[in-house]
This record gives sequence, structure tokens and C-alpha cells, in this order.
Amino acid sequence: MKYIFLYALLFNLSFTNAQEKILNLNKPEREVWFTDLGFGMFIHWSYDVTLGMVISHSMVGASEDYLNRYIQELPKYFNPENFNPEEWALIARRSGMKYVVFTTKHHNGFCMYDTQTTDYKVTNTPFRRDVTREILDAFRKQGLAIGIYYSPDDFYFLHQQGTLISRRRQEALASSNPELNAYVKKQMSELMTNYGKIDIVFLDGYEQFAKTELAKVCWEINPDVIVTRGAMETPEQYLPDQPLPSPWEACYTMGNQWQFRPTNEQYKSAYEIIRMLIQTRAQGGNLLLNVGPTAEGVISEEQRAILNEVALWMFINRESMENIEPWHIIREGETWLTKKKNENTVYAYLTGIEWPYGERKEFLLKSVKSTPRTKIMVLGHNGKVLEYQPEVDPAPIYTSSDLGLIISIIRGQRIYNDRKWPNPLVVKLENVVYRED
Repeated sequence: MKYIFLYALLFNLSFTNAQEKILNLNKPEREVWFTDLGFGMFIHWSYDVTLGMVISHSMVGASEDYLNRYIQELPKYFNPENFNPEEWALIARRSGMKYVVFTTKHHNGFCMYDTQTTDYKVTNTPFRRDVTREILDAFRKQGLAIGIYYSPDDFYFLHQQGTLISRRRQEALASSNPELNAYVKKQMSELMTNYGKIDIVFLDGYEQFAKTELAKVCWEINPDVIVTRGAMETPEQYLPDQPLPSPWEACYTMGNQWQFRPTNEQYKSAYEIIRMLIQTRAQGGNLLLNVGPTAEGVISEEQRAILNEVALWMFINRESMENIEPWHIIREGETWLTKKKNENTVYAYLTGIEWPYGERKEFLLKSVKSTPRTKIMVLGHNGKVLEYQPEVDPAPIYTSSDLGLIISIIRGQRIYNDRKWPNPLVVKLENVVYRED
């Protein structure tokens, strides 16, 4: 393995800024595999969900009394009697997600798996079960790729060590805390060896040094593993304006908080999330969308409703999310564009439009040129029938012009009773070529 690391150090170092270096030993073919997954489920869950607070961060700056109660008392409330990871996995698959990333240990240091390194773990709560094992097994059964989140920041370890809990102070960093460094490497080895094949690892935490050291542990154990955060760009709660060099992964909450918050939460609409997914895929990235299970172990009704709407859109438009890459022009106005890999097929995602059922609209695509073999269709609709209106021809039409390709289509599929389904149509254009200005 030493020659692999030497090669990477010489040829595969990228820079986020002048101070930090990111080591990337992900295999190129595995990066292609990862990018083709496209859409994943992030799961933030730790025992402080029982009070609906921010995961982990309340420990920073907390009083000694608060810390003692957080560490000693709060785990005693963790007993998610309705925990059903099989249902979570089914929701993910139905939503069109291809992988999962579960928080095995967040910054608080509490292990949501049965570690041998500490008693501060889920199997010492009233629930007693190894939730990580059950979650990963459930998602494997649904055919999803398996990912784990791990943070080398460890507030509990610092507290036990007598070190002030902080994020950026030198003594709290693994690079200057040898005991913490050795401890997190043992935990990373456990996760990579005791839970079956791990496909993806998301390494969080403040310090790049710690993430790089842990990434090396992962690659040594499984050279095929993909390390996302820690080895690639992972924008959090925002999307870049332009495509990034693949692979990259955006991670987003559905509300304002990663862990479930029972009150004072504001969720994004399903339309907003669908549009984020479209934009991310048009720019060559993956979207890792977070869910926060409740203290009872279920995905809340608000989150389920959003994912159900995403699932409906994906059911109709699934092919436009698979085996795709960015088009020459990723966006024309409110229309996003992708291309099917190894084919002359373009998908146009028509966003930002209020569009009554049965109404025909025209759009100009300046970057697309037709050929004698061009075909056009609206995904999900046959273009032959408009319900209750036999006199209407709903066939999609295209016309070539000096400005580009004009497409004329009807919203002709009845998705809701009131015919007011608000989500984007996707137009499939086969046998087309790039039109340069």
C-alpha cells in the first residue's frame, strides 16, 4: 500500500487554501461510480434528539453542571421504541436515493455503534441495540450503497481528558493531542472492519489533518472505499454557481437543523428540494439530503411528505437522473440541461414555471441543434392523449431556427386531482447535438 500513498502525495494533492492540503486516494473508477449514484440519504441521529436540540454543539461552552447532566443523564432517555430502519431504507429507495450516510459518531463523541473503545455508546442506553448495524443491514437489503459519517472531533474525550471542550483551540485538535489521535483511529478501524463492506466515508470535523489521517486508515482497509468530505469538495447548505471538477457532493438539511427538531422548524418545500437535485446533477455533483429521525425512531410526517413528493417526481423522471453528465451549457434561464452519457440525448428540466394542465408552451434552447433523427418527448407522457379532451393533440413539437431549437409541449399528465401539480417537467431530446453561438 505504501506505493499508493506515495503516488497520491506526488500527483493527487489538491488545495482548499494555502494552509490545508487534501489527500485524495479515491480510485478514479470508483469516483465515477460514486457520481453515478447521484442522490443519497444523510441521517443525523444521536441521543440528544430526545430534547430536540442541535446535535453535539451545545457541549461547547457549556457549564460543568450542564456537561455532567448531558453525559450522565441524557443517554438514559434514549429508547426509540418505534425504530424501524427497514422503513427508512424503503423510503430512501422509493425516493430514488442510491446510497445512505449514517452518523456513527458526531462531535459529542457518543458512539451510535457497539465500540470497544468507550462505554459512551448506544448499547449502554435503555435501547441497548447497535443501531448502526441494523441501519446498514436494512439499507443493504434495499440495494443501496453503504456510507458512514464519522467525526474525529470528540467533546466527550476532551472532557474526560480534562481538556477544555472547543473547536479551534490547539489542544483540542488531533494533530497536537496524541491520545485523541490514537483513539479516533481505533474507532475508524472498528467501523471499517466490523460492519461489512463500507462503500463511502464522510469525515467531518474541524481539522483537515485528522480527516486525512482517518482517510488513510479507510483506504488501507478498503482501497475501493470513497472518501467524500476529507478528500473532495462537499459544499454544505449551498450549491456552487458553476460545475466543480467531479466528483463533488452537496449536503443539505430539509429544515434548518440536521437533527430532528420538534418545534420551531421550517422545512423546505418538495419543489425546492427537487430543484436543488436538478441543479446539483446538472453541475455534475451528488445531492446528500438529510433526514432527522425523531426520538421515537421514526421519520416525521413532515419529512415523509416531502420525500413522498420527491419520490413521485423521481418515479416520473428517474431516467433523467441516471447515467448523466453536464451538458455544454448547464442552464438557459430557468431551464437546466444534462446529457446522457455516451449518447446524443439531452434532458431539459423546465423549472420556475406556473403551468396549468392542458396548456401548451414554447421554449427556446439556444445550445441544442436538431438532426434528421431527432425525437422529443415529455418524460412520463406518451404525447398522444389529453384526458377528457379528444380534440386536442398533445404531441410535443420541435422547430429549428437561427436562434436554436424551439420546443412546444403540453403539460398533459394528470398527477393531482386538481391538475395543479407544481413540479418541473422534463423534456427528453434524442439525437441532438451542441449548437455553438
